[in-house]
Amino acid sequence: MSSSEITAATESVAAVDAVRAGAVRLDQVTHRYGRGGEAFTAVGPVDLTVPSGEFLVLVGASGCGKSTLLRLIAGFERPTRGSVRVSGTEPRPGDTAGVVFQTPRLFPWRTVRGNIDLALRYAGVDRAQWPQRRAELLARVGLEGTEKRRIWEISGGQQQRVAIARALAAENPLILLDEPFAALDALTRERLQEDVRLVAERTGRTTVFVTHSADEAVFLGSRIVVLTKSPGTVALDLPITLPRGDIDAEELRSSREFAELRAQVSHAVKSAAAA
Repeated sequence: MSSSEITAATESVAAVDAVRAGAVRLDQVTHRYGRGGEAFTAVGPVDLTVPSGEFLVLVGASGCGKSTLLRLIAGFERPTRGSVRVSGTEPRPGDTAGVVFQTPRLFPWRTVRGNIDLALRYAGVDRAQWPQRRAELLARVGLEGTEKRRIWEISGGQQQRVAIARALAAENPLILLDEPFAALDALTRERLQEDVRLVAERTGRTTVFVTHSADEAVFLGSRIVVLTKSPGTVALDLPITLPRGDIDAEELRSSREFAELRAQVSHAVKSAAAA
């Protein structure tokens, strides 16, 4: 096979991958805020392909454009230049992806059940299926038995679990998480990291997770992208070969391979922020 034939075959495979459910493709994406002399470029140019089923972590110092990229992928904003595609089409807010923010953004006057049911309603799920789907979602995030509790009656970590369950309600093939554990204590954060990692493995959904923590990035991701300081561009694109699935989290975190990858990512983040 000639080099031109190999190139054509590679491009053909890439084109197919780009339209699979949950796949993300950013082509020469640049995004600017403001106008005139006050305008500034937040990110770009960025070229990035996230295959269906991958767990991608965007990591970098504060202000590098991680959350901006997430909003572009969610469809909350449109890029100034370039294109964003999810499953081969332009992203549609509230439709192409489930989103979990830094704060849960739940309805405090509703119960846990009420918040989940509202998400199921917006997702177009038949009302007769709500009890079964609700039970499945709460079990998936470890919140069995909390249906009747008000949001203000549960802990911050449990509230974030409800937010994750709500994001999973529509069964979108793509889940986006913007530093969802930043405000939690260390123990709760580690437990939720383990939960999110396991949920991603069991559902097979494409996941894009934003963090500034090298430790969190290495534990969660099957791939890590480190961004430079503003305007954010790709400084490092690193596949993670650590075992996934049902694993002992403490054993993984204490392994030599984990420590080496964490040091590599941490160095890359610091170098990118100082450049």
